[in-house]
Amino acid sequence: MTAVMTRPMRNADGRTAASTPTSERESTASQPTRKPKSDRANGSDDGSITGSITVSVDCPAKTNLTLEVGPVHAEWGGRHELDTIYCAVGVYDTVTASAKRAGTGFSLDLTGAHLGDLAASDSDMRRNHAVLALFAMAKAAGRTPDVALTITKRIPVGAGLGGGSADAAATILAVNRLWGLGWPIERLRGIAATLGADMPFCLTGGFAHGTGYGEQIEDIAFDSSVGRSLIAQGFAGEVLIGAYQSQLRTPDVYRQFDALSARACDAPANRNHLQSAAIDLHPRSGQAIDAAARAGAHHAFVSGSGPSVVAFVADDAVAAKVIDAWRGDGLVDRIIRAKAPAKPIIGVRQ
Repeated sequence: MTAVMTRPMRNADGRTAASTPTSERESTASQPTRKPKSDRANGSDDGSITGSITVSVDCPAKTNLTLEVGPVHAEWGGRHELDTIYCAVGVYDTVTASAKRAGTGFSLDLTGAHLGDLAASDSDMRRNHAVLALFAMAKAAGRTPDVALTITKRIPVGAGLGGGSADAAATILAVNRLWGLGWPIERLRGIAATLGADMPFCLTGGFAHGTGYGEQIEDIAFDSSVGRSLIAQGFAGEVLIGAYQSQLRTPDVYRQFDALSARACDAPANRNHLQSAAIDLHPRSGQAIDAAARAGAHHAFVSGSGPSVVAFVADDAVAAKVIDAWRGDGLVDRIIRAKAPAKPIIGVRQ
């Protein structure tokens, strides 16, 4: 396997200005370039095939508009039962896939300005969510995973925004197109469900109702009664994400949730049962939520297991007030502006 990590690219978010979605506007400080890391355990060279297609998928982040946490199920590997309303948010990771010569194995290039623990020198790229998704698709298709993957990271890492799940979903969508499988989304979701809770949702984005441990997905059409209700409640349009350098591990948040028990679920207006646990572990998230609410945000909450905070705002004027509050008091480390709900974008080139 080859794994290359570079920080930053030409822009601080890892894209050229021309390729950045209009829904994603991020202000970040530049960081020093990291020397690429290489692991050629499979002994292969680049192995790319001249003239074959390249598939790129921009996959958005996810947040949970509601997140109810139920009991643990042993048959789910100790996962909690979940009932959640997903919403995809338009800050995108890009996965690019191209075919390699038979028998040359896979490669992974990983770039971005904020890689978190993905940039650790001892990180095993074979455990990357995108690589696991590639293996799962290869097994299902009866093929060898001779694919070159490139991931451009923009979704904050370890932030409750489903960045790893987005990368896995983007890989599934890309490989489905690259190999000409033409599998329907229901079959792809079955594969994604073996990898993690959020991945089946990330295949389609938009709004959705998730049950089971989050892997059972019922899409919510924008023009359905539920979709119209979510939009009327202000869960659409301009979104601000308050992101942090620090990360929260999801298992740690669930352990804190279990320790808090009823207090985590019964807090007034707490639509995310993990929010109290995340704030206990990362108090700045709670301060950012309060500041956003005072500044006029429709909704402000911890995203998933945190620590990122999501604020839905009505217009640019309210957005400016929230940004000023967050920056003025140092309540977040960086701010990402996006639109919601969002959908994956698939592109193919020769």
